[in-house]
Formats: sequence, C-alpha cells, structure tokens
Amino acid sequence: MKIGKVPENVLKRSVFKQIKLKRDEVMIHPGVGEDCAAVALEPDEVLVLSTDPITGAVSDIGTLAIHVTANDLASAGAEPVGVLLTILLPQSAEEADLKSLMKEMGAACESLNIEIIGGHTEVTGVVNQPVVTVTGVGKAKKAAVVSTKGAQPGQDIVVTKWIGLEGTSIIAASKEKELRERYSQEFIDRAKGFIQYISVVKEGLAARDFGVSAMHDVTEGGIFGALWEVAVAGGVGLLVDLKKVPLKQETVEICEFFDLNPYQLISSGSMLIACDRGHDLVKELEKIGIHSAVVGKFTDNNDKVIVYDEGETRYLEPPKTDELYKVECVEE
Repeated sequence: MKIGKVPENVLKRSVFKQIKLKRDEVMIHPGVGEDCAAVALEPDEVLVLSTDPITGAVSDIGTLAIHVTANDLASAGAEPVGVLLTILLPQSAEEADLKSLMKEMGAACESLNIEIIGGHTEVTGVVNQPVVTVTGVGKAKKAAVVSTKGAQPGQDIVVTKWIGLEGTSIIAASKEKELRERYSQEFIDRAKGFIQYISVVKEGLAARDFGVSAMHDVTEGGIFGALWEVAVAGGVGLLVDLKKVPLKQETVEICEFFDLNPYQLISSGSMLIACDRGHDLVKELEKIGIHSAVVGKFTDNNDKVIVYDEGETRYLEPPKTDELYKVECVEE
C-alpha cells in the first residue's frame, strides 16, 4: 500500500466492516471523518483508561494487542467497554494484511464484549512490521476501583494461572524451527497455545468482587518486575517462596533452551493480587476455572525477599529488560 492514510474505500471494506460488536454505552461509533468516540456513564461510574503498544511480537499481534489493554483495565477493577486502535503498517503491507489484523482484533474484542470505538490507520516508512497501539476504555463503580498501590502489610500475595505464558507463546511461535531440534511438534504446539490463556479479565473482575486491595497484571519484566512494582507502589516489603510461583513445564524448558530467566519473562495472562484471605480467593477463582496460588506475603518493611531452593534468600532487584528481548522473535 502507498504511504499515508489508508484510503476511504479500504477503511470501509477492511476496517469498519470487521467491527461487528456494538455496545449501548457508546454514543459515537467509528466512521469516516469521526475523530472522537463518546461513551455514556451512570452517575456513580468512572471511566478507566489504559494504552499499550505491541512491538515484541509478530504472530498473534492483534490478539495480544486487545488482551494486554483489556488486562490493564481489569487490573483496576474495570469492565472493558471499548478500544481505540492506532495501526501503523509498513509500505510492504497489503490490504489483506490489514483486513486479517482487523478480523483478529475483532474476534478478540467479541470474546471480551468490547467494542472497537475508533482509531487511526496509516502506512508509513518508519516501521518495518505492523505496530499496533491500543487505548482501552473501561467502566467501574467509584467504590470498586482497585489500584496497584493498595497492598498492605500482612496481606497474601496471589498469582493467577502461570507466569511466562505470553513470552513462552511468542518464542514458541517465532522460534519453532529452532525448537524442533530438541522438542516434539506436540510440545511446541502446546507452548504456542498458551496464547489462549492471555486474558485476565475474568479473574480480575472476580477478584474485584471478592474485595482485594491491589491488582497488577504481570507483563514486561515478568513476575519479578510485577512484585517490585506493587511493593514500591504500596510502600511495603514482601516475602515470596519461589517454589510456589505457578510455572508451566513448557516455559521452564523453553527458557532453559534459550538461557532465559522465566521469572523475568513477559507474562500477560497472569495477575498479581494483594488481599486478605488469599486461600479463600484461590478457592473462589477455582470455581470459575482459574488456577491460582498464594506465593507469599507483603511485609511492613522495605525488604523484598525471594526464598529460593533449600532456603536460600535473595533480595529482589529493580526490574530489568525483559528476557524476551534476548531472543530475536521474528517470523521464520
């Protein structure tokens, strides 16, 4: 396609026609010439907004883009309502690529009951692969909003599903040929399939209703990064038993293959939660099909302590560059 704004006929054919779901709260829907969206709220509700780019993946970029932003909203206790999309395409892109990307994002939105409420699509020479930025709009009751900084000393630390799901899926998809040298196709397909667990909206809303103090989706920097950020935000310390952190065997083996630390690997699909009665929350999440575990407690000092095998302890350090960037995740 030619550099510049995507032509009107392409917008209508390959963008707008892929947007199927409409929500009652949305007053202005996407259309030619519409530069804004409008969302109506009840008097006791607030808007919750979040924005994220997807730059570290090629496969499933549309699915990841939607879920990562929806996860941020759920971490604040908000129900995702709509998303605004900015899609930057390289000059080598074809209209079919745009249509496929929109269909992928549309399907992800429909699975979460989210409307695509607007955005911008452009072909530009400054990117060499598609770049998608998603701004999410959610709603929550004023009294139900949850922040990252709410952790209190003595509260349990709960981690949902398994860490490293996103990173494992991205690496398995982009390094499939290399992984076949050691692992079976069945193993690789299972790892690639971790993309299905990428949403934390279900557990986020359930945890909100349970009455938690803080939530944070585990993204770039992995569980170590998320633990550090929640502790610093809340002005608390922590004590975590690393053996209790849920981790899939496929993640362990793929990280060993590429010499990566799974605890510093991008982990969308996992939520870090601070709450009282953490074991009761684990039981409630199990009722809706969400695996989770209590991995430690927040403390009344600034020490951030991780307990390794055989009782060895180390102090948690500030987040480092995500392990994913050590692997060149491009299509093979």
